[in-house]
Amino acid sequence: MTSDKITAAASGTWKLGDLEVNRIGFGAMRLPQTGGALVADAVSRDRGQAIAVLRRAVELGVNHIDTAAFYFSPLRSANELINSALGPYPDDLVIATKVGPGRGPSGEWVEHARTAADLRGQVEENLRQLGRDHLDVVNLRVLGTDSVAERFGALAELREAGLIRHLGVSNVTPEQLAEARTIAPVVCVQNPYGIGMRPEQDAFVRSCGEQGIAFVPFYSIATTARETGARTTESEELLAVARAHGASAAQVRLAWTLSRGPHVLAIPGTGDPDHLDANVAAGALRLTDDDLAALDRLHHAPA
Repeated sequence: MTSDKITAAASGTWKLGDLEVNRIGFGAMRLPQTGGALVADAVSRDRGQAIAVLRRAVELGVNHIDTAAFYFSPLRSANELINSALGPYPDDLVIATKVGPGRGPSGEWVEHARTAADLRGQVEENLRQLGRDHLDVVNLRVLGTDSVAERFGALAELREAGLIRHLGVSNVTPEQLAEARTIAPVVCVQNPYGIGMRPEQDAFVRSCGEQGIAFVPFYSIATTARETGARTTESEELLAVARAHGASAAQVRLAWTLSRGPHVLAIPGTGDPDHLDANVAAGALRLTDDDLAALDRLHHAPA
């Protein structure tokens, strides 16, 4: 599927609170490095290429960028690249970040932020790196099924103080979402989800839509390959759908993701300009009922 003249607007729109975004966005995790993401010895991406990809994304109508202060390689920080490439920011650009996980200066993972002071420090680090006086959306990234009340409450206080505009949650259960909503409004849920990945989340995805909450899956292209990127092999069922549309397997995966509901957003990430164009073009791909039936069977097939 070619990308000529296709922009992110073809994917439709959704509102994160009062902030309207195109449903095809951009994930910055892979931007600072090549190869595997979020590893201490990652190979840093060429700075010029990374900045060009960000600027191209905005040219293509992407107005929702997902990032985090812990997205960095030995020489590159996703937030700093976003600031350098896009600042001063377009008025309609929504930058969502996340807090909770932490990495030391050498890239090693450290304990999740647990206290209000830890979380405020991470929020302030995102503000500093992005060159903002407030953050559009902050997602609390959760590890495990423990209560989120104390941590989400700390972010709610920062929202009341004007440092954060909207709040979301990431890697959560329905119970954790319900708990967070008793504390402050939640505009989005970020969980891993894609064809064949977490089919047990189908009901949760629908429930988010019923509550007016965006569902923003990560790993929707890579699925179980996770940080290593797109799969090297695909099923014949998925490839048959791709051939029928003159599309790539990755484009079909993105189109299926968007088909799960008007509240479902996509944030595919890449440092490759051609992949970026293809990802944005996937927002215009309309799968048939037969396509969706075949892909749903694949989604629910035993692993």
